[in-house]
Amino acid sequence: MPNMTEQLNEFFDRHRHWIVLSGAGISAASGIPTYRDANGQWLRNRPIQHQEFIKHFSSRQRYWGRSMIGWPSVREARPNPHHLALTRLEASGRSRLLITQNVDRLHQRAGSQHVIDLHGRLDRVRCLDCGAGYEREYVQGHLVRLNPQHPLFAAVARPDGDADLADEDVAGIRVFDCEACGGTLMPDVVFFGGTIPKERVQRCEQAIDDADGLLVVGSSLKVYSGFRFCKQAINRGKALVIVNEGATRADALAHLKIAQHGLQSLTAAIDQLQDTTIAG
Repeated sequence: MPNMTEQLNEFFDRHRHWIVLSGAGISAASGIPTYRDANGQWLRNRPIQHQEFIKHFSSRQRYWGRSMIGWPSVREARPNPHHLALTRLEASGRSRLLITQNVDRLHQRAGSQHVIDLHGRLDRVRCLDCGAGYEREYVQGHLVRLNPQHPLFAAVARPDGDADLADEDVAGIRVFDCEACGGTLMPDVVFFGGTIPKERVQRCEQAIDDADGLLVVGSSLKVYSGFRFCKQAINRGKALVIVNEGATRADALAHLKIAQHGLQSLTAAIDQLQDTTIAG
């Protein structure tokens, strides 16, 4: 029986054009932990919900207080060998588009050119009232200035840049408001319970329709925004390959699922591909 790397290469040989869907698991080796464990259970405090952020000032205080501590970890994170492997898969011509559920921009830093940030990007902030945009680092500077009393906690950021801190640790945080209109600023990401822009979803769906297969990397697919693409791939008769250390929501649908040492096997399989560009 072929080993995992050989099985992956057999799929790459039979199905030439792939869409990649990545999740938090691929960034774990870069120091950004995942939301869930191998069984799909939350590892830390429940992430902030969209409606909480919109409706309650205290929730915005909590988010920005934690983000003030967590953002530097995301900012300083660097692509790991698995990000770089997917960049090589794109360069080989076999990956036409990378859809990432991550907001850390590590795929782009690794050199991937064709990426859709499905859930947005953490390095940008926007005003919910007037639409003005800001760089996250600019907002960070103002948060630090406004909150000199805020201790520099040693905390590890979650995938959304929100560090695990107790409510009392972020009480009294002063929030930075829009300089243009005084409105509410929000990171340019889709929080849990939020809605992904329709045009973004349609681009992903069209790409899957035009490809031969969907390769899922490092995602439990617990959130429907990613799981829907697996359902689409199967309904359209596309190959579905899942590489994830733990169980996923789409395991029963997959033509091939690789769990143990999955990312290492994928990287090895990509390294064995011929370094040629496939026409079309």
